[in-house]
Amino acid sequence: MMASAGDGDKKLKILCIHGYRQNAQSFRERTGAFRKIPFIKKNTELVFITAPNEVPPLQKDEEQESSSQQDERGWWFSQADRTYMAQDYTDCCPGYDESVELIKKTFEDEGPFDGILSFSQGAAFVSLLCGLKEENPEMFKFDFVILVAGFKSRQSTHEVLYKTPFTVPSLHVYGDTDKVIQKEMSEDLLQYFVEPRTVQHSGGHFIPVTSAEKKKYTEFLQEMLDKKLTKL
Repeated sequence: MMASAGDGDKKLKILCIHGYRQNAQSFRERTGAFRKIPFIKKNTELVFITAPNEVPPLQKDEEQESSSQQDERGWWFSQADRTYMAQDYTDCCPGYDESVELIKKTFEDEGPFDGILSFSQGAAFVSLLCGLKEENPEMFKFDFVILVAGFKSRQSTHEVLYKTPFTVPSLHVYGDTDKVIQKEMSEDLLQYFVEPRTVQHSGGHFIPVTSAEKKKYTEFLQEMLDKKLTKL
């Protein structure tokens, strides 16, 4: 588990949930430019964790989120052979329960968290955590989510978690040319959130950090920080 420096209640403490075939270290590296945004550098504490499920070695010519990555992890699998494709409609989700238990333990040991930053499969996983939060608000306490290249899980066992609208404030970031998670998949997820905010960019499968996106991240997180400070 890795955390950037932070102090006290005047910062936002954010749990960071990586994508498929990533881990805490690789996601931290992917967020380098994001972490350098002045507001984020000054006003947040980012905590990166690694999913509990080891991902089988990649076969040649398969698409992946990280090509030369060691210790590749995932939050669950869409097939019984422990492989995963976001586009799969299946009835099984091996590894999911272990991931939920890890999040529970992380909240107990490292919390409280003000919000969650998530990417790709990690963002789909966070949408499921939002569903669990609606079912039992005491299970996971967080006040906002940022989902980059998010999508709705297509495993049938997760369908029940999308029945109740997610009331947590959300910022959804997705790219027009994302070939791993097509923008239509990210747009489809929006309907399950109450008043979702969006950041649509022209790029692919990454966290965009042009001046336009930096402004929107800062505005959203400033609002979340202001809400936190009014409660103190």
